[in-house]
Amino acid sequence: MKPMPIADLHKVAQDLAETGNRVSVLWQEPDSLAFVARGREYRSEFHIDPCDEVMFMIKGDMNLHYRTPEGKEEISVLKEGETIHTPAGVPHSPRFPPDAFVLVLERQRRDGEIDRFQWFCPSCDNFLHEEQFVVSDYATDPVSRAYQNFFDSEEFRTCSQCGTVMPTP
Repeated sequence: MKPMPIADLHKVAQDLAETGNRVSVLWQEPDSLAFVARGREYRSEFHIDPCDEVMFMIKGDMNLHYRTPEGKEEISVLKEGETIHTPAGVPHSPRFPPDAFVLVLERQRRDGEIDRFQWFCPSCDNFLHEEQFVVSDYATDPVSRAYQNFFDSEEFRTCSQCGTVMPTP
């Protein structure tokens, strides 16, 4: 029998705050992945996950930006102690401060599944750029890698429609 891990979510959040790390993976199994994430005040992209996600706010509040099938940006506010289900394929952007923490439950990626990260112009909402990653190990923090690729390129951050350059965080 495999071990059944028990995680003290408040202790994990405290460790993240003390170390400055952004993610602590609790476990990764083919059908069950759990991690605690600390807020990123600079988050601006929309993540398109190939599987469903369940998010539970351990501490603090989150503005969960998401894009409707028509491409309109909406916001759901997730308060401390609340949970939300985000279906696979919904572009979403969890935005919350670094002193807030969320538990994320999903599953490991299957062969051929790709996570996508998209940015839109802050002035006119035109599509700017997409980063894609095969996420075989969530501990590698694909969000940070996507951000580095995007923000290291002024070309990626420049809107072809209105010329606005998204500032670096």
